[in-house]
Amino acid sequence: MSLFEAAEQQNRDSARPLAARMRPRTLEEFCGQQHILGEGRLLRRMLSADRIGSMIFYGPPGTGKTTLAELIARQTRRRFERLNATTAGVKEVRELLQAATDRLSVAGTQTVLFIDELHRFSRSQQDILLPDVESGVISLIGATTANPFFSLVAPLISRSQVFEFRELTQEDLRQLLLRALTDTTRGLGGLGVQVDEAALQFLATLSDGDGRRALTALEIAVLSVARTTKVVDLSVAEESMQKRVVRFDPGGDDHYDVASAFIKSIRGSDPDAALYWLARMLESGEDPRFVARRLVIAASEDIGNADPQGLPLAMAAFQATETIGMPECRINLAQATTYLACAPKSNAAYVGIDRALSDVRQQSVLPVPMHLRDGHYAGAERLGHGVGYQYPHDTATGWLPQDYLGVEKVYYEPVDRGRESHFRRKLDDLRRLRRGESPVSGEGGGGAGEGVSG
Repeated sequence: MSLFEAAEQQNRDSARPLAARMRPRTLEEFCGQQHILGEGRLLRRMLSADRIGSMIFYGPPGTGKTTLAELIARQTRRRFERLNATTAGVKEVRELLQAATDRLSVAGTQTVLFIDELHRFSRSQQDILLPDVESGVISLIGATTANPFFSLVAPLISRSQVFEFRELTQEDLRQLLLRALTDTTRGLGGLGVQVDEAALQFLATLSDGDGRRALTALEIAVLSVARTTKVVDLSVAEESMQKRVVRFDPGGDDHYDVASAFIKSIRGSDPDAALYWLARMLESGEDPRFVARRLVIAASEDIGNADPQGLPLAMAAFQATETIGMPECRINLAQATTYLACAPKSNAAYVGIDRALSDVRQQSVLPVPMHLRDGHYAGAERLGHGVGYQYPHDTATGWLPQDYLGVEKVYYEPVDRGRESHFRRKLDDLRRLRRGESPVSGEGGGGAGEGVSG
């Protein structure tokens, strides 16, 4: 390299942001992902042996997917090619695959093809890769922030090892920041700036596991005081960190994962956790009507008749959300969320309808018993329709032991919690009476109908 070329390269390097300059040069410098890169772990063994098959790197931004691919490029003895799915077209992919085939045939050199944002490829574009992946002409490394089991074609996943990248821990981020502060060649070590421990912890905490974001904020903080106080305190760190933007993709993992955590917290009777996940959804820009719909579903799926007031309350919150909108409807959603979380729980109605549907779908359809058929038309009696039906309201108790199905089935089994504990005792007695047995609780005889409906 000539003197001019070296100077030009140095100028280009100096213009690169800190996050780009601090990309690790070796696996030892790589930060985080020890669950897949630790000693003895599968990915570490594959890289050490240079046995690189096709792999999918899946995880949130700033966790090292592209960085690790670049480390593999430096380490492998194979030809390394790189594409970005947001800009590459079918023609470019086909040309690259043909070159990889020729290279393998002529020189015996295998090719590693790294495709960033792989989920941006259409399904037909993904299909183009399959023959060469399967034959071993290329080892594919695909990086994606979208769940590959939803965004990639199944044949491609079945031919690849999926590695999930996790958000960096606060300690991972802290070490990353300290390395940038002490590195005098690529980092900020030559500026003589001190960073308070409180500021360092703030940057590590508010970066949400994103190494790129942490380094970007650190660079802004350090450069802003490099010619003045040369001290980054908490106030400087707070000014340097952009307003927190909660990651949100209406079709991505976060959308479904946070909603799942929200519902499971309600189901688990933890109003504090439910409120956190509610706040997370609202702050990220989730449609509050989606949240309200989930509450209506939970009111029947998880609370049910253990507290029949849950459903009308959830419906009221849904209506309020439609009428009022954000930000005020957060209060209505919070009220419904905490009520449902604290309410007694039962999924008996949910389980019951699924059992009945299973019978309808998988077994012979039961005929309607003759005495239950419609008898309100001329000629019905001649057919036997409605003959023998007994009207419950004509009895003193409002109930009588009449067959309503033709066979004995139990779909609804109330739990012994909340209002359903009363239903449970009533139905146990009524089912015994239908079989000609004596009731146990004494609630299923006189006034039985009153008890079940009241």
